[in-house]
Amino acid sequence: MKKKIPYSRKKAFYGYGFISVWLVGTVIFFLIPLFKSLLFSFSEVTVDSGKTVTEWVGADKYIKVLTEDEKYTEYLGDMLFETLWKTPLIIIFSLFIAVILNQNFRGRTLARAVFFLPVIIVTGPVYKIISDDMEMSGNNDIINSSTMFSTDLIGELLEFLGVYGISDKTGDLISAVADNIFGIVWSSGIQILIFLASLQNIPRSAREAAQIEGATSWEYFWKVTFPYVSPFILVNTVFTVIDSFTSPLNTVMERISDMRNEWAFGEEAAMSWIYFVVVMLITGIIVFVLNKFIFCESE
Repeated sequence: MKKKIPYSRKKAFYGYGFISVWLVGTVIFFLIPLFKSLLFSFSEVTVDSGKTVTEWVGADKYIKVLTEDEKYTEYLGDMLFETLWKTPLIIIFSLFIAVILNQNFRGRTLARAVFFLPVIIVTGPVYKIISDDMEMSGNNDIINSSTMFSTDLIGELLEFLGVYGISDKTGDLISAVADNIFGIVWSSGIQILIFLASLQNIPRSAREAAQIEGATSWEYFWKVTFPYVSPFILVNTVFTVIDSFTSPLNTVMERISDMRNEWAFGEEAAMSWIYFVVVMLITGIIVFVLNKFIFCESE
């Protein structure tokens, strides 16, 4: 007599069948290339008769990339510094705009659509085209964010406000922030959307309690709004860092692509794995630090 398969086992088989295509795709298009890339990073890779030939060289490629390729280490340092100052600005700007868009005012739907528009068309080529157009318009004496700050307008503004004697590095940082206003706004769409969702989940009872206690808007923000959105600050920070590091426009990614175009597959793989480890370390540090400041409602 044939043994009947239990219904619970059948449901498990249905689940495996449902994800079978995903499993096959993950193995073929992700895991196998991932391990090949790791192998290439420890090998001298050559192409012979339509196939790749690998010769084990140990950590030579990593040493070569870190000690001989000045462009890679320079680009990596610049990328880390840019992410360090740009991420907090994106988070602060996103939270500020989300708080405004969460209010009731005329044209709120249009305002939300405008800030969410970059999410719909957010691609490297589109951003590059827009940025190039802004630079070209600057050549035609049209004032924009790229040209407005290229004539030491920041220094003149600080002097007008009575701020003198700032260091060259501080001045360069302020100018870099001013020059990247468009990029900061462009990179904030997803973060604004996440913050909006978190703001709309704040219970009405919390607002009513704050009003009864006579809390000002400033006190309400720090005592109610900020604690409730703190978990989403962690989410948005991690997303912003990963988005910055994986942008096809950043110089590290371009350098890795250049090595691939030069058929230097070993060096390319070593650069990619170093970059991956750096990104994971930074992400881990961010999660570890911000987790200490996250408010949980159950607490």
